[in-house]
Formats: sequence, C-alpha cells, structure tokens
Amino acid sequence: MVLLFACMFPFANEFYLYLSIPLRSLLPEGSTMIATQVASPFLAPFKLTMVMALFLGMPFILHQAWSFIAPGLYKKEKRLAFPLLASSIILFYTGIAFAYYIVFPLIFGFFTATGPEDVKVMTDISAYLDFVLKLFFAFGIVFEIPIATVLLIWSGATTANDLAKKRTYVLVSCFVIGMLITPPDVISQTLLAVPMWLLFEVGILVGRFVKPNTDDDPEEDVKESTIVK
Repeated sequence: MVLLFACMFPFANEFYLYLSIPLRSLLPEGSTMIATQVASPFLAPFKLTMVMALFLGMPFILHQAWSFIAPGLYKKEKRLAFPLLASSIILFYTGIAFAYYIVFPLIFGFFTATGPEDVKVMTDISAYLDFVLKLFFAFGIVFEIPIATVLLIWSGATTANDLAKKRTYVLVSCFVIGMLITPPDVISQTLLAVPMWLLFEVGILVGRFVKPNTDDDPEEDVKESTIVK
C-alpha cells in the first residue's frame, strides 16, 4: 500500500480533479470549488490518494490473508470461501463505480438545480471529498448484500424461502437505511434503497443453489495437508 501511495501521489491533483467531475460539470457558470482552509489544497488530494491506495491495495491484502487462513480450512469451506472473497472484491468496486457514474450525476444535478437563483454554489474541496468518500463506502458495503445473504443461507441460519417471505420488511428496511446514510432527499435515498433491495433478491437467487453447511459428510471435513518443502 505504501508503494502504491508513493507511485500515485505525484498525480494526486489529477485524481482529485477526476473525482470532482460529477460536481464541476454541473456547476452554474461563474461557480467553482473552493478551499476554505489554508492546507486544504494539499490535504484533500493527499487524503484521496491515501484512500485510493488502500482501495487498490485491498485485493493484495486479502490475498495475503487468504494465503494465511486457507491451509486451515476444510475442502468444502475452500470451495465456497474463495469465490465469495473474489466476488466481494468485485462487488465492492462495482458499488463505487455505480456511485460515481450513476448516483453522483443525479444527486449533484438535483442539488445544483434546486438551489435559490441568487445563491452561487461554491463547494469546499474537503467537504466534497468527505461527502463522496462516505457515499463510496456506503455503496461499496451495500453491494456486499448478496455475499451476506449467501453466507446466511450457507451457514444454516436461514433459508432462501424464509428470506423471500420477508421481502416486505427488507424493502422497508432498505429505505430506512437509505434515509440514515444518504443526504436528506428522496433521490439519494431511492438510489441507495433500490439497489439494496435488488441485491437482496440476487442473494436469494444465488442462495437457492447453495447447499447449507452440514457435518454429514466426514470425508469432506478432512483438512488438506500442507507439504512444506
């Protein structure tokens, strides 16, 4: 991660400019982003680069963690764990991409279009960064819902049919969570709640093909031996 940060830091300003495109492209004529603190022009790109290095380095970190715990897993656990690990990484990045390319243009367009005519939009660069990072993390976690659903079914805590019967409660919960996490507007809440519900349905669909974890097959529970040369 340190190496990634060192390689990326010279381009920190370019990264921030790219991150701010969804807002800057919608600002009214004469409006611009501002820095309200002396160190913000340096600290905002610096913080962004740190977060990017962490996000981009996460697959390597998880791979190292997998290499450590894999020898202690049962065969049937490995068959499920690795696909879930790979899927969770892909889904997290997909959630971030969904937020940047779909959610941000919609909510920023709404915010900039509904303000008073005599008020110029001049967003602080640090406040903008904190806002988008919060939404990135929220959508990244939300896109992990299929993984959580499959794990619940695999562990035997519930079944796909039981979860399907609770659709109404889940849908209401999605909008409540969207209300708590996103800005207080209907568009943001809906853009988070609807994907949450759809991903829950995906989790149920995939979960129907997952065999619950049982101890009925002792041969499957024999750990693989590790040969150290």
